[in-house]
Amino acid sequence: MAIPVVEPERYSEQLNAKRETLEALLAEFSPPPVEVMESPPGYYRQRCEFRIWHDGDDLFYAMFEVDPENPANKAVVRLDQYPVASAQINALMPLLRNAFLASRELRHRLFQVEFLTTLSGEALVTLIYHRPLGDAWEEEARALEKALGIMIIGRSRKQRKVLTRDYVWEKLEVDGQQWHYQQVENSFTQPNAEVCQKMLSWARSVTAGSQAGDLVELYCGNGNFTVALAENFRRVLATEISRTSVASAKVNFAANEITNAQVVRMSAEEFSQALKGEKGGRRVSEMALDDYQFSAVLVDPPRAGLDEASCHQISAYPSIVYISCNPATLAENLAILIQTHRIERLALFDQFPFTQHMEAGVLLARR
Repeated sequence: MAIPVVEPERYSEQLNAKRETLEALLAEFSPPPVEVMESPPGYYRQRCEFRIWHDGDDLFYAMFEVDPENPANKAVVRLDQYPVASAQINALMPLLRNAFLASRELRHRLFQVEFLTTLSGEALVTLIYHRPLGDAWEEEARALEKALGIMIIGRSRKQRKVLTRDYVWEKLEVDGQQWHYQQVENSFTQPNAEVCQKMLSWARSVTAGSQAGDLVELYCGNGNFTVALAENFRRVLATEISRTSVASAKVNFAANEITNAQVVRMSAEEFSQALKGEKGGRRVSEMALDDYQFSAVLVDPPRAGLDEASCHQISAYPSIVYISCNPATLAENLAILIQTHRIERLALFDQFPFTQHMEAGVLLARR
């Protein structure tokens, strides 16, 4: 893995290159012009993790640069600052390092530090050790929490010490409204909050005027899209396989007073079986599928994209909103979806500037 080099003066150039790559990748499907959602050119990642490298009496944050000629070779790169990470993370990095250097208890066999920050100013720091954590560690860690105005979790093998809480509250501004999201340590959230706001705004715009129908959402995570889209539909049924994310989604519905959405812990494959009447049980009966009139489906699958069966399943819906973190597998899925639908809108979300990674959004309408 190459560590991104932030060069703000080259940001427009790299963004334009990504747009051209996406256009070329999807050209065979004759999409409309790409809507480009840019990122801040630096300090954009709200979560980040670093190894702690011990060198005698010194220690520092480190990442590893992989030799492309020989992936087994990894060079240790010292990072005193990291312009990819949020300004809050960069402000905390030297303060925490100084605290580690001043305390044998905090630094002894410290292996990794993970940061989770928010646009709203909260910070959760997880310290991972190769040793058990006792009362002395907890006393010093609580003092550090108070001194820096942060929350700390300590982890080691078979041990997890949550000193205050294991989540942060993010506040996202979307179309003049503010949405509140519980984001739990060690579970998936969108890392680039500024671009996430633009993603949510785009998803709201492509589903506007859908209040007469219902939305089904697959891979809903902590309800990131569900919360922002609920007012665009009569009802929303969301599914997610992660137990932690399902619990967060329910918390987020309550925090935002969303009353027309429910989330069910179920894989996309299980949900497909339930729709066909091939799966029963308590969770299926609680969904009351007969009460829904689905006019749209939103999918935000992992990098592998959708399997062929899932593509055919979502082809049954008049409108498809496909959020992709891997345009290569998006193109493979579109080869199937384009048989029944046409591309109405296409967006590029630059979640990860100065890397090859792209996120895309596609609105498909039934032919």
